[in-house]
Amino acid sequence: MNLIKNPIIDIKHLIPQKKPFVMVGTLLFFSKSTAVSSLTIEESNIFFYNNVLLESGLIENMAQTVALHTGYDYFLRGEIAPTGYLGAIKKIEIQSLPKLNETITTEVEILQEFLGVTLVEINVFNSKKEKIASGQMKTVIAN
Repeated sequence: MNLIKNPIIDIKHLIPQKKPFVMVGTLLFFSKSTAVSSLTIEESNIFFYNNVLLESGLIENMAQTVALHTGYDYFLRGEIAPTGYLGAIKKIEIQSLPKLNETITTEVEILQEFLGVTLVEINVFNSKKEKIASGQMKTVIAN
């Protein structure tokens, strides 16, 4: 199992997204089947409006946490992080939206992975450790 010893703050080489579209800040935990990221909500975020991160920002954070898991896995193998696409979004539930300066934590669990298609279960928590969003996504690595 490849557990990270310290949080990885410089994640730009691990995901294909570039500023201002980066919706993950730090990789907190990694294993073959799990990743945990964090993101502090800033006013400069393109999905920030009316003092909260919008639903679209939360969903993008979920997807980018999956990309971060894939990117770090490739990094450990000495390969460049691939570009991927959302294949499907399923069962998304959003209980509340994070506010300015709040740090959210996003946990991804790989349910199934086959030929570049990954099915994941995702949960997002606020700084009080309350679940604020959850869902399933299917991602596809581009050839």
